[in-house]
Parts: sequence; C-alpha cells; structure tokens
Amino acid sequence: MDIKIHASFLPHTDPDASLAFYRDILGFEVRGDVGHAGMRWITVGPAGQPDTAIVLHPPTATPGLTEEERQTILEVMAKGTYFGVNLSTTDLDGTFAKLESSGAEVVQEPTEQPYGVRDCAFRDPAGNEIRIQQLR
Repeated sequence: MDIKIHASFLPHTDPDASLAFYRDILGFEVRGDVGHAGMRWITVGPAGQPDTAIVLHPPTATPGLTEEERQTILEVMAKGTYFGVNLSTTDLDGTFAKLESSGAEVVQEPTEQPYGVRDCAFRDPAGNEIRIQQLR
C-alpha cells in the first residue's frame, strides 16, 4: 500500500483571521478558498510540500447537526480543546519568537518534553492548539 496524509481539517470561526494566521504568520501557501452559503473552506499548506494541506472549515457545516450539537462544538472550540495540529521546524526558538511577536496566543514556551521532543504551543484565532516541535 502507498498511503499518505493529504489533508487535515481544522475548524475556524473567523475565516479572515485564520487566513491571516496561517498565511501571514506561519507562511503557508493558500491553495484554495471556496465559499458556499455564507461559509468558507480555506486550504493552506507549507511551501515546498504540495501534497500536504490543512483545510480550515466552518465547524458547524456538518449536515444533520442539531442546534445543541452546534452550540457544544462552539463551546469546546472556545476552550481550545476541540482540534489541534502538530507541526515541526528546524528552528524552534526562531519560530517561537516570530509567533510570539505576532501576538499569537502562547500556550507553552519552548520546553524539553519527557517523551523526547522539544516543543512549544500556540492557539490559532479559532482556539485550535498549534504545537510545534523541533526536528532532531
């Protein structure tokens, strides 16, 4: 079998703020920006990695969700515990400094973890945890 991860999905609550975070702060390429029925799906990905993408999507666009389910999703997102993604870099301190100076919400400063990685964490505009580890 030849299976690869092509796209991961992260919810957004403000497409323009999310676009600015992933494009302008993280430096991701915009690969698609599709609107439908007042909602937007934005596909971004790291430069030089055309086969890897994150789709920023409206969290409550799933057909059949009840109003109670929609409210629960938005509440969990607001707490920052709904979704997240792990990224990697060769320069954790430089990446941390750039994100911190951009005003991104810091969750954790660069830390040596007991499980063998050095990483930090931020929240994107929707509250998703963005964990970044340094490649060894």
